[in-house]
Amino acid sequence: MRNVIVTGGAGFIGSNFILYELEKDPDIFIVNVDKLTYAGNLENLKSVENDPRYVFRQLDICDAEEIAKLFDEYDIDTVINFAAESHVDRSIEDPMVFIRTNVLGTATLLNIAKEKWSDGKGGFKEGVRYLQVSTDEVYGSLGPEGFFREDTPLDPHSPYSASKASADMITKSYYDTFKMPINITRCSNNYGPYQFPEKLIPLMINNCLNHKDLPVYGDGLQIRDWLYVEDHCKAIDLVVRNGVVGQVYNIGGHNERTNLFIVNSVISYIHDHKDESVDDGLIKHVTDRKGHDRRYGIDPQKIKDALGWYPETPFERGIVKTIEWYLNNEEWIEDVVSGEYQKYYESMYDNR
Repeated sequence: MRNVIVTGGAGFIGSNFILYELEKDPDIFIVNVDKLTYAGNLENLKSVENDPRYVFRQLDICDAEEIAKLFDEYDIDTVINFAAESHVDRSIEDPMVFIRTNVLGTATLLNIAKEKWSDGKGGFKEGVRYLQVSTDEVYGSLGPEGFFREDTPLDPHSPYSASKASADMITKSYYDTFKMPINITRCSNNYGPYQFPEKLIPLMINNCLNHKDLPVYGDGLQIRDWLYVEDHCKAIDLVVRNGVVGQVYNIGGHNERTNLFIVNSVISYIHDHKDESVDDGLIKHVTDRKGHDRRYGIDPQKIKDALGWYPETPFERGIVKTIEWYLNNEEWIEDVVSGEYQKYYESMYDNR
């Protein structure tokens, strides 16, 4: 039995990962640790809340005392750190929130894991692993050609990406200094079910359904590499189980698309399958984001060669699956946009 702490497990990628692992692995026990800020939604995990292999704790990862108690209570041997403030625009408005969670929170987790996993001889217990889930944004911006590789120098351009790069460097230092069994994964833009509707794809879907303007930064020709969230979950699982200790693995979909292409894809599908009145007249170009990177693209060759992973979901299928999920779960979107989703935690846990 693996006893795993998944931090940020009520967020978009974390909740998808928990659902994936509980379905795939009968010998796993997951402690979901989430502060439940605005983007954490326990409704994402309704289907597993009574699973004996799953427990939720509302905690801040900077709370060292309470996190340490979880290690003792559940004999934790694996940490997968999804917990992060992740929206670039919010980091521009308030950088300190990102530094606290993304940098200090990561250091707190590493310190506790180092202490609890010590074998008393200067090394670590057998089979323990810490995985830092990071982002391609730590590499900065690419030119029109080439791809980010694991040895690409870090060059973050926003407070968000700088905080994630800092967390990566702290994590790496625990391997270099203490030989702590860590890995770092850096993924491209994820999309799929349960994504908070401040992100591009669910924002555009929701605005189309409500006939609101579709805000596009600048000319909309910024390029991102899109990765279906389930493919990302499979990659993380492989790294945790089989990754070489101390190594970084880039996880990318080789699905490079401009933001404007993404927006038009959403418009086209909703026009053809839901509402013919939705068209590109809803697009509104707005002032570009400060420090906006022009292009990201990941070379995932290392994880393909080393662990046999590849992105199974081509963008053309993934975007349809994603849009259809949101169209079939309009109530979920409405609850998130209105804040009603936050009442779910209160109703489920306040009296326990």
